[in-house]
Amino acid sequence: MKVLVTGGGGFLGKYVVRAFLRRGDQVRTFSRGLYPELQELGVECFRGDLTHYDDVLSAVDGVDSVHHVAAQPGFWGPKSMYWGPNVTGTENVIRACREKGVKRLIFTSSPSVVFGDEPHDGADESLPYPESYLCHYPASKAKAEQLVLAAHEIGVLHTIALRPHLIWGPGDPNLIPRVVEMAKKKKLMQVGDGKNLVSVVYVENAAQAQLVADEALQEKPQSSGGEAYFVAQEHPVYLWEFISQILEGLNVPKPTRTVSYSKAKNIGAVLETVHKALFLPGEPRMTRFVAAQLGTSHWYKIDKAKKKLGFHPEISTEEGLKILLEDLRKTLITQ
Repeated sequence: MKVLVTGGGGFLGKYVVRAFLRRGDQVRTFSRGLYPELQELGVECFRGDLTHYDDVLSAVDGVDSVHHVAAQPGFWGPKSMYWGPNVTGTENVIRACREKGVKRLIFTSSPSVVFGDEPHDGADESLPYPESYLCHYPASKAKAEQLVLAAHEIGVLHTIALRPHLIWGPGDPNLIPRVVEMAKKKKLMQVGDGKNLVSVVYVENAAQAQLVADEALQEKPQSSGGEAYFVAQEHPVYLWEFISQILEGLNVPKPTRTVSYSKAKNIGAVLETVHKALFLPGEPRMTRFVAAQLGTSHWYKIDKAKKKLGFHPEISTEEGLKILLEDLRKTLITQ
């Protein structure tokens, strides 16, 4: 089988690529940059822009399934920054799949597509899309997800949207390193009372979900396709306890200051207004979306993914933390 992974040079993308290679599949990637380390593994690397249809069409030609992992992430910036790659890019992927006769498309979405600003406690896929979003990233991903699910057509193109939440593990270039760096500089502040539960997913488990979703679309597209699935560890974690475990494992001081969620959200609103009004460069130190992610519960049941896709996280949170800390300690030694 030949598989295309868009964003194959990214954090999750590389794990998805390696998972398919281990299974013995041929893998092609589509990214903006060059990744010699993937080429050394025998990966066919295409370089291009998701918003350029001809680039996407060339990459899709000749593959059996497409895993659309590439996206523009973030919590700040103009709508155009996200809508091009996330929405137009996804439209191009769908169109190219249809034109080239690709039968399976697995889209990497996000739980943020159903997150407005209300807490989610043990929510499932029956959650509706909110009427408004706190930033452009989740809005763009929601639009892209809806396009992918609407494109599901038995015998023509079978689609699935996966919603992995807070992906972490070795090689993470953003989430965990950013938290550690802020804690080192004593700029990290706990938002809320620390009792907020959140879903997280170890990166290898997130990659595993891509494989089982592909298998489900091959074997039972009528019952598994055209739907979204939450992807996470078996159990949620207390966010600030989880962060503290990582910091303690690296001998980095935990945050000693706390700010209430309501105050953090108000601060975020003010900083957003100031940044927009004064056209300030960079990102606000706090936004309403970040405050909500840090200070509220947002955890999701994975029963549907277990039942319909056969997804079962193979690496526990405890085991994943051990692997992550060993990797981070090596990284800190070499810096």
